[in-house]
Order: sequence, then C-alpha cells, then structure tokens
Amino acid sequence: MKQMSLRSEWPMLFFACLCLFPLKLPAADVPSLTISDAMKLADRQNPRIKAALSQVTAADHRITQAESGFLPQVFFTETFNHTNNPMWAFGNRLNQEIITQTDFDPDRLNHPNPISNFNSALSMEWSVYQGGQTRIGVNQAKLDREAQDFFLMRTRQEAIATAATAYAGMVLAYHHLDVIQKSLETARVHLEMIRNRYENGLAVKSDLLRTQVHIAELDQDRIQDESRISMALSALNAAMGAPGDSNWRLATGLVKGESVLGPIDEWIGLAQSHRPDMQYLQLQEKIAEDEIQKSRAAHLPNINLIGTYELNSADFRNSGDSYTVGAMMRVNLYSGDRMSAKTRESEAMLSRIRAMRNDMAAGIEVQTRQAFLQVQSAWNRISVAEAAVSQSEEGLRIVRDRYENGLLTLVSLLDAEVALQSAHTNRYRSLHDYLAARIQLSLAAGTLDTNFQ
Repeated sequence: MKQMSLRSEWPMLFFACLCLFPLKLPAADVPSLTISDAMKLADRQNPRIKAALSQVTAADHRITQAESGFLPQVFFTETFNHTNNPMWAFGNRLNQEIITQTDFDPDRLNHPNPISNFNSALSMEWSVYQGGQTRIGVNQAKLDREAQDFFLMRTRQEAIATAATAYAGMVLAYHHLDVIQKSLETARVHLEMIRNRYENGLAVKSDLLRTQVHIAELDQDRIQDESRISMALSALNAAMGAPGDSNWRLATGLVKGESVLGPIDEWIGLAQSHRPDMQYLQLQEKIAEDEIQKSRAAHLPNINLIGTYELNSADFRNSGDSYTVGAMMRVNLYSGDRMSAKTRESEAMLSRIRAMRNDMAAGIEVQTRQAFLQVQSAWNRISVAEAAVSQSEEGLRIVRDRYENGLLTLVSLLDAEVALQSAHTNRYRSLHDYLAARIQLSLAAGTLDTNFQ
C-alpha cells in the first residue's frame, strides 16, 4: 500500500526534479559559469573583439600619420658615384672644393681622370600650404578613430549576444535531457507495473512490448540530447573565445523573470539613437563629405619650403660643404581629368553611404519590432506552457489510476506520458525563447552589455 502511494505522487516529484538546476552536472572540479560570466569572457576573449581593438589602435596611428603633414620632413641620404663623365667629374671636384688651375685645361676637361665622390646630404621639405588637404585629412582621421570606437562597441554587443544565446541554448539542451531522463524513469516504473500485471494475467504481452519500445525510443532521444549538449558546448566555447575542450557547470537556469516594459515605439526610438553601427555610419558619412572637400582642394596651389646641407668627399678625409634653401609652388593645370574624377568618385561614395544609412535605419526598425514581438509572444507562451504542465500532470495521474483499475488501455497511458513530456519541453522552450528574445531585443536596441540579466 505504501508503494502504491509513492507511485501516485510521482508527478509532483517529477516537477520538483525538473525545477532543479544545474540539471546534469559535470564533475565537481569543473568551473561554474553564469550567463553573466559567459558574456564577460566573450567580451575579453572573443577573436572578433580583438580584431576590432586592433582597428582602434590602427586608427590612433592614422591620426599621427595625418598630423605629420603639418611638420617638416627631414631626410638623410648618402650617395656614392665613380665617374669620368666630363660634366660630373668636374662637378664632383668643384663640390669637393679641390679645383685647381690645371683643372681648366681643355684636354683635362674633355678627358678627365675618373673620380669618386661620397655625397652626404641632410634635406628638409615643409609643405606650408596644400589648400587645406592636411587639415581635412587630420579631421577625417579623428572621425575615423571615433567611428572605430562605435564599431568596437557593436562588435562587443554582437559577441556577447552570441555567447548569451549559446549559453541559453546549452541550458535548454540540459533541460531537454533531464526531461527525457525523468520520462525514462517514469517509463521504467510503468514497465515494472505492466510486467507484474502481465505475470498476473491482468495485461497482454503487447502492452509489455509496447512499453519496451517506448523506452527504446526515449533512449534514442536521450542519446540525441547528449549530442546536442556537446554541440551547444562547442558553440558556447567558440563564442567566449575559450578552448574547444573547455567544460563548464552552468549556474544560471531558465526562469520567467520580469516582463519587458515600454511600448514598441519607445524601443524603436531607442534603437535609432543608440545603435553603435548607425553612429558608425553617420561618422563615415562625415568622412565622405570631407573627402569631397579634400579632392577639390587638390586643384589649389601647393607651396613647399625646401633646404639641403651636403658634404662631398672622395674619402671622407677632406670634404666640401654647401647648402641650398628655397621655396616651390606647384599648380596642377591638367591631370587628364584625374582630380575631377576623384571628386566625382567621392560624391558617389557619399551617396552610397547615405543610402546604406537609410537602409540601416529601416533595418533597425524591423529588427527591433520583430524582437519586441518575439519577446511578447514568448512571454505569453510561458503562462500557457505552465498551465499545460499542471494539466498534463493531473491528466497522467488520472489515466494511471484508471489503467491500474483496468478502465483504460496502455495506449492512453503512453499518450499521457508523452503529453507530460511535451508539456515540460514546451515550458522550457518558451522560457528559453523569452530569454533569447530579450537578448535580441537589447542587441537590436543597442543597449546590450555584460550586465544583462
């Protein structure tokens, strides 16, 4: 009698076991991992984030390169030549300051002896006016540096969203496995009951065989769910930038939590103003506008100051020195339409970026709207799924009692078992979908960070 009472209370035990998490815990020495931990690991280790950080560093150096255009450029050159060319031979002797009266002999001028010359020169070029091209280039580099910050921010959001979604998927896989394992336990209890009834002549052999087939099908589901856990673990490790063989004890379960507040229009407005990728494109638009100005400035004169100090010597022991200073103005009068084509190219790129920005604005609205509706749908499904679990538990209890009293067939009992298994699976699926939808809504709105709960 005591055994029968325990069996009649199994639905409550079943539900209590399912509420425990972690579900199928790894070994005790495996590190614990919350969903927040997973997001923080992804923020530190994800390769995409490291790549984006490198782009920020590169943008810093591009600013330095652009600002160098305001400063003089200093060069040192060392040149060696050995020649009997009349003009160069005489020039080398002149530069070395070793000219004598005999060097003006016509025969020696026309047929000089070979002479070696080392030319050591320190030169300077300073562009003092380029029509504003340097100033525009510096402004572009600074805008690009700011844009790379937004690119990094969006990359971080996408990486931690991937990690959080993978974490939720792994939690769901554990729950699915636990539901199957509890269903297997229940099916084996029923198998013993049916075996006793068969041995006492109260059940037919087909009932026994049917139950054994049902257990075999559940065993196949268990094997598949274990495989899904391994695949989910691989996805989680990849998202976090962790080694592929890392194992974790998941410490955050699927809970209902709080409903998402605010009308959909507020979420869309938040997304349009906070999305880092939108802000990135807005800065790229400004850079493109500056590029048009810079291409037009190329038509203006360029003025450069130049200066050179040089030493000329045959053997570095005796040398002649000299200096040259000057200024140069250059105006491109005809470039084969190259500069005008550059301006038209810049205008076309600006039009492209503006079209991309408009497309992104429409896409952000669609993404945010879809995510919001998915959140609402998943939230409403949770209540329905929870009610279905209670109803399925009560239904299985009633069917079990009637089967034991010979009032229903085994098919009814198995159907009730499957219905309860499906109800628990749907409940966890709705909890998972709600969490995943909340992640996607925060990502769509551009507000997702490692503090997400």
